[in-house]
Amino acid sequence: MFYAALDVSLRSVAICIIDQDGKVRLERSVPSEVPGLVRCLREFGEPIHQVGLEAGTLTQHLTYGLTEAGFDVVCMEARQVNAALSAMRNKTDKHDARGIAQILRSGWYSRVHVKSVESHHLRALISCRKVMQRKCIDLENEIRGLLKIFGVKLPLRLSRGGFDIAMRDTIESDPALSHAMLPMLQARRVLFDTFTELDRRVRKAAHADPVCQRFMGVPGVGEITALSFKAAVDDPARFKSSRTVGAHFGLTPRRFQSGEKDNPGRISHAGDADVRATLYAAANAMLMRSIKWTSLKAWGVKLMKTKGRRRAIVALARKIAVVLHRMWVDGSDFRPGSEAAA
Repeated sequence: MFYAALDVSLRSVAICIIDQDGKVRLERSVPSEVPGLVRCLREFGEPIHQVGLEAGTLTQHLTYGLTEAGFDVVCMEARQVNAALSAMRNKTDKHDARGIAQILRSGWYSRVHVKSVESHHLRALISCRKVMQRKCIDLENEIRGLLKIFGVKLPLRLSRGGFDIAMRDTIESDPALSHAMLPMLQARRVLFDTFTELDRRVRKAAHADPVCQRFMGVPGVGEITALSFKAAVDDPARFKSSRTVGAHFGLTPRRFQSGEKDNPGRISHAGDADVRATLYAAANAMLMRSIKWTSLKAWGVKLMKTKGRRRAIVALARKIAVVLHRMWVDGSDFRPGSEAAA
């Protein structure tokens, strides 16, 4: 029985193949392309039981390519692999590949779910929208800061579409100022038009997806939250219990227990930060903006009176994640609950 480990970098992959006794049988470095990896593994001449690599940017591309070639690919949790490899005195790609091979042989690892291509497409769309939004905000803040030097104070709130009109009237009245700032304003306009188009595509994708439509039946959950959650979870069956979804997105407290010490901490902030932020925004909208009564909101309001607003919103965000996953698994719609039960 043979185990192959891959230490992946952008341009090359260090390969180490060991037998069931841990003896190194092959070490080689090849380009980080699927055909080269498949050729190297097949030239070894013996059937390989498993191929292991740690989670990274090329994980999805390499995993699907090797799986299609007939190999059993194991994607390992990067923090566990890093903790195991930190005991090695010298860090090289060759030594890392050896360490990953031994971890794979021993079974001391947590297997990471490799998301589907569809999920990565959705995440790419959401990420592009967010990048354009950030760049627009950065340019708007830069323009506001430059105008303050000349004593121009803009209103605190301007609609995204009205910003260009308000700025152009102010800048064009001063020829020297327009010479410097009109190109920046034009660049902001192009970015804003791009953001508007990407935002339209994101919302269209959410409304076209039946799962996202059910998610949006929860008060406070909009298109961005629904699509982000669906893309991040990808396969609801990979969670044995809906209660673990909150922990997956870092919405449960840390705990440090040793001997007589048992200190609960703040939330772990593990997992996808963008999904955690959208769930927090959904919980805040349900608690502070939504006028529709639900048992979830009643629970959050009650918690807010004893624990404070921020803790209540975090707890409600975790509950929303649990509810969304259960709705997805059961294929059910959101049920507000009964006021008598609350």
